[in-house]
Amino acid sequence: MKRDPLPHTQAHVPPHAQPGVQPAPLPPRDAGTDAAWRRIHDAACAPYRGTSRWAYHWARGKLGRDPAFRMLLERGDFAPVARIVDIGCGQGLVAALMHACQQQAPAWPAAWPAAPSARAYTGIELMQRDADRGRDALAGLPFAPQFICGDMRTTPLPACDIVVILDVLHYVDHAAQHGVLERVRDALVAGRDDAATRPGRGPGTEAGAGPGAGAGAGRGRLLLRVGDAAAARGFAASQWVDRIVTAVRGHTAPPTWGRTLGEWTALLEALGFVVQPVPMSQGTPFANVLLRADLR
Repeated sequence: MKRDPLPHTQAHVPPHAQPGVQPAPLPPRDAGTDAAWRRIHDAACAPYRGTSRWAYHWARGKLGRDPAFRMLLERGDFAPVARIVDIGCGQGLVAALMHACQQQAPAWPAAWPAAPSARAYTGIELMQRDADRGRDALAGLPFAPQFICGDMRTTPLPACDIVVILDVLHYVDHAAQHGVLERVRDALVAGRDDAATRPGRGPGTEAGAGPGAGAGAGRGRLLLRVGDAAAARGFAASQWVDRIVTAVRGHTAPPTWGRTLGEWTALLEALGFVVQPVPMSQGTPFANVLLRADLR
């Protein structure tokens, strides 16, 4: 829900983002990769055109202005073929993005890691209207996205390779955050064990090289975006924008429970993850950080 402009081509790691492994530099951006991203963006938004004007323009605005989506592709944070669970999925932009990447794979930028795709997608969304928009728009995708209207604290999580949680975990209290992350860890462990039992499909065998190829090469990975409460002004600005966007979407903004980057990292490490922080606040007043957490 937080809004950043497009990030710089290199991610600068501020002093408060030092606890984990440092992110590799992003591939340089040029006219070719910018054009490729525009094609991916257009293809990801296209399924929403036939549902409602709101769904289509929300997709265009969110995918175009939020730096996370392009950066995840540039870094190779998704495995080329993965079972994805998207918690707080909204109208399923991650599923639309995976489909668009496969459509654009023949013209994929050589500087980027391999084009990702979804073998299965489960989106979990508390707001019925958002889940319905995603289900209506994406029902025809080849990997048959599943949308569940439910509470992330209690909804069962299927065995999976990647879990995505962007800007929603702070809506539940600290004890509930721990519970959600424990269940995420268990779903990823189950997915990794399942992959290891299939012939020729051991952990990492489907992943490509590149900056995102690290431990587990995209399998058994949590992609978690949070605000760093240690950066007081930036965190407050993030929360303020968060409430406005929530209101624009017709929802009441609930209370929020933040943590410092160090606290988020310590929590994930205690649950068995290796954590890499990727700052996402360049040129903005916000304090957003993407935590790429791989199972040990």
